[in-house]
Amino acid sequence: MAEGRRPRKVTRGEVLRTERLTPHMIRVVLGGEGLRDFSAGEFTDHYVKLLFPPAGVTYPRPFDLEAIQRDLPREQWPTTRTYTVRAWDSEAAELTLDFVHHGDSGLAGPWAARVQPGEEIHFFGPGGAYAPSPDADWHLMAGDESALPAIAASLERLPAGAPAHVFVEVAGPEEELPLNSSGDVKLVWLHRGDAPIGQALVTAVRELGFPEGTLHAFVHGEANFVRALRRHLRTERGIPLSQLSISGYWRLGRDEDGWQSTKREWNQQIEEEEAAALSS
Repeated sequence: MAEGRRPRKVTRGEVLRTERLTPHMIRVVLGGEGLRDFSAGEFTDHYVKLLFPPAGVTYPRPFDLEAIQRDLPREQWPTTRTYTVRAWDSEAAELTLDFVHHGDSGLAGPWAARVQPGEEIHFFGPGGAYAPSPDADWHLMAGDESALPAIAASLERLPAGAPAHVFVEVAGPEEELPLNSSGDVKLVWLHRGDAPIGQALVTAVRELGFPEGTLHAFVHGEANFVRALRRHLRTERGIPLSQLSISGYWRLGRDEDGWQSTKREWNQQIEEEEAAALSS
């Protein structure tokens, strides 16, 4: 650790219960004494970074990340995966996370499918930056399954009667979930089927007749369609960045480590393309 850098706080969560919400979405609720000092709620895109030990590696108790990284070889350090906070109940000290599960592929999805009550998981966080602005005239939310927990939390935070156009792309109708809001929400479920991820989302947003007034938008999910929608919103619709929460949560063909290692370069390229388009 660099000299003078404060260690990040690690929280211990105990699995209280799990629930399969759809064929490919699993809910895990964490609790326990380790969450008594946890806090979230300012943002609706709060996220935590879960720490998964490599297969066959058991760490001394209590969990001490500094000691692990000091004393163990790098290949025995935990792997980080980022997940949105679906809900935080401060009175019960319960943290709800929803996981997309596609069989044995990946790390966090298979963990959510097999984990049992009483098991533990450690994590950093929360981070976050977005919540629906009460000053906006209308809202746009668009995303795939990975953005669904944040979209669901954001809809619950909309002011009463606030207009919102919401597009959620999932594999098929069996992946739809109940979404609650006191806003004036026009929700469209887009079923991907065999089409490329995000294709239906890009088409739907492009074809939307934008209402008058100030927009506040949340667009997240697979990086390629997010890039296309950012280009549309910024250069074709002229929406300022200050009115957008827009970023790739993941990138097709990359795990989180691979995506995070290239994300800065990816975003820089987008910004350069955007600046050239806006100045032409």
